[in-house]
Amino acid sequence: MDLERALDTLKSQGYKFTGKRERMVQIFNRENRYLTAKQILEEMQGEYPGLSVDTVYRNLSLFERLGIVEGTEWEGERRYRFHCGGDQHHHHLICKECGKTRQLNVCPMNAILGEPDGFTITDHKFEIFGFCQDCGSGQKELQSKA
Repeated sequence: MDLERALDTLKSQGYKFTGKRERMVQIFNRENRYLTAKQILEEMQGEYPGLSVDTVYRNLSLFERLGIVEGTEWEGERRYRFHCGGDQHHHHLICKECGKTRQLNVCPMNAILGEPDGFTITDHKFEIFGFCQDCGSGQKELQSKA
């Protein structure tokens, strides 16, 4: 997903094109990582001081339904990033420090289960959490606390 495709998706689905929605899309386009609703709210409050967390969540829900963003549960909180797009099945490596993701074009599910007898898999999610090369120090900090 990119900025223009996200805005085109909103328009083509008949949703109002508002400054707040455009700003949210710009944030996702710039950040290229998982973000919480609180992070989005904090980023936007300078420009929209009356913005409520409810408005942010409503728009995130809309964006997820339209395939603009994808969400995941992480440390007890829902986080969102621009949808990867494309039809190729893949999973993600996610940095626990900065939230950046890297696409994993192999499906570990095939090695684990294959196609189980008497069950048709329709969907699954596989995410690997750790530290990216830039945040490798986060791993050292965790080890020093242990």
